[in-house]
Amino acid sequence: MSTASVLIAPEEIDRGRTGSAGPAPRYTLLLTTDATLIEAAQRLRHGVFTAEPGFTLTGAADGRDADRFDEHCDHLLVREDVTGDLVGCYRMLPPAGAVAAGSLYSATEFDVRALDPLRPGLVEMGRAVVRADHRSGAVVLLMWAGILAYLDRCGYDYVTGCVSVPVHGPDGYPPGAQIRGVRDFVRRRHAAPALHTVHPYRPVTVGGKGLDDIEPPERLVVPPLMRGYLRLGAQVCGEPAHDPDFGVGDFPALLDKRRADTRYLRRLRSVEAAALAGGIAP
Repeated sequence: MSTASVLIAPEEIDRGRTGSAGPAPRYTLLLTTDATLIEAAQRLRHGVFTAEPGFTLTGAADGRDADRFDEHCDHLLVREDVTGDLVGCYRMLPPAGAVAAGSLYSATEFDVRALDPLRPGLVEMGRAVVRADHRSGAVVLLMWAGILAYLDRCGYDYVTGCVSVPVHGPDGYPPGAQIRGVRDFVRRRHAAPALHTVHPYRPVTVGGKGLDDIEPPERLVVPPLMRGYLRLGAQVCGEPAHDPDFGVGDFPALLDKRRADTRYLRRLRSVEAAALAGGIAP
């Protein structure tokens, strides 16, 4: 049966607000399997993906970004309550949903057999977007608080997901440079142990060059979603996969909630902090 429920209410978010210069947006985080709300999330995803510099999106002529995994996921939606607009969304594929879908989404890009021992307690996060005019620390931090609330409520220990870096990065850098830079950074400082390494079916190549043959950028730009994972203590489970439908390299991230940064976990679990603008957003 389709349902929708409030995971984090605006009153809980506003409780930590002091000294505001004026009325601030009020956000509610919803957890839903409702088909109408999922379609709204698909349209938001399409709008964000098609407008985002460096990203491409193919095969979505009806104005929705949708795939076969959506129906098996729990969808978390950020609603701005003054307007009622949906301004952010992401989806969580729980263990039973992955079984029903036939696999994890990441299994379409990687050989993920190394994660099989974790599967009973593993949730896959994906399709995370925030509308450009609401990319404050408040919204991004609220979304991470929702992920932890979902794991705590359902009793899961692990969250995995693909973090995308566009092939065509900031102006002035050759295609693939930012992917190379992020790859080098996470491999040096945030690599998962070998037993959790997964392998891309389609490694990133740009113009016939593999990542090792592409010059890294002088200035590294780590995507906000990746920074959020790493700040919590996540690790990256190997080389990125090339997703030509989106024009990105996808990095496989894995977070063990039990080994996460305890101070940041406390901050997320204190729902009041979900409204603070310092967060993990740029």
